[in-house]
Amino acid sequence: MIETPPLVDQHCRGVLRTELGIATFEAQLIRSAGPPAPGTTFFDTQTGFAVRRWCPPLLGLEPHCPPARYLARRRELGAAESTRRLLRGSGTGAYLVDTGAPGDLTGPKELAVAGDAEAFEVARLELLAEQAADTSGTVAAFLANLAGAVHHAASGAVGFACGARTGCGAALAGDPEPPGPGEVRAAAGRWLAGRTRGGQLRDPVLVRHLVWSAVASGLPLQLHTGGADPEPLGGFVRATAGLGARLVLGGGYPYHRQTARLAAEHPHVHADLGPALVRTGARAAAVLAELLEVAPFGKLLYSSGGRNLPELHAVGALVFREALGRVLGGWVAEGAWSWQDAQRVAGMLAAGNARRVYRLDERG
Repeated sequence: MIETPPLVDQHCRGVLRTELGIATFEAQLIRSAGPPAPGTTFFDTQTGFAVRRWCPPLLGLEPHCPPARYLARRRELGAAESTRRLLRGSGTGAYLVDTGAPGDLTGPKELAVAGDAEAFEVARLELLAEQAADTSGTVAAFLANLAGAVHHAASGAVGFACGARTGCGAALAGDPEPPGPGEVRAAAGRWLAGRTRGGQLRDPVLVRHLVWSAVASGLPLQLHTGGADPEPLGGFVRATAGLGARLVLGGGYPYHRQTARLAAEHPHVHADLGPALVRTGARAAAVLAELLEVAPFGKLLYSSGGRNLPELHAVGALVFREALGRVLGGWVAEGAWSWQDAQRVAGMLAAGNARRVYRLDERG
């Protein structure tokens, strides 16, 4: 038996406060540009099957029960009680919550109460820019407000995040160096002139400006690449070496080995375990073993990648624990590892690495 301390979920988002119908629930299970194939649902995925395996027992049902029965039980309990049971059943001790997601989602404090855990904010960079733009009438005011927003966020958050929706990876791959002041002012002018209130940030120059502002803060920076290859980030990774900021690369499945390789090659780079494991479900142990083949064990951080549904937070944790037990327990059974070493590494992956990278114990 491989045991872990309470998990530190180093990347997740809040959960929806509202009751969900079956179609709305299914739409949250995976990221998709369109509906499921005719005659199927998004429960017919590795993630959907994992939800049916792990979540029903937390709500008092048998594993693998039909989706309709599960959702009826969820409605019977209510959204708040279902969320409480699912989060508390995950064995998570701390959530690092990306606060930049749209929708009526719980914030870090609500997630902490529901899950009986700690919670810390990870500030979403593009949201800071969009909020600053909504309250700024000129380029000079926007840049001043943006600098103030980044500084203020750095005083309370444990890290920053930049996501795939802004084209973060493409912006940094195109030019990894920080833009000059004139370039930033020109880009800000173009963006503000063509933007309607509430419009999303996608300008690559401003994205680079934001990312380098986060690097200057010294806090860890999460870079989420979605399903893209992280290799083009190599120039940015090299440019940030020795500056004191730690980079945590998330997403990238099925390019998880490339993410792990970047973590192995660069002292300030770490890799997020979560999205690849949740997405692969029953194959999570094989994916975890591949990550452990490539990266030093101190460079891998657990996350659920959970968003909108508390089921995804719970599944992330429970799939991770099972995969960890299969992989490390198997190596112990074969005599390749000692039980003591397996326990030590399990603690690193589950919580210790994230607590060190984000300096959580200093925040007491």
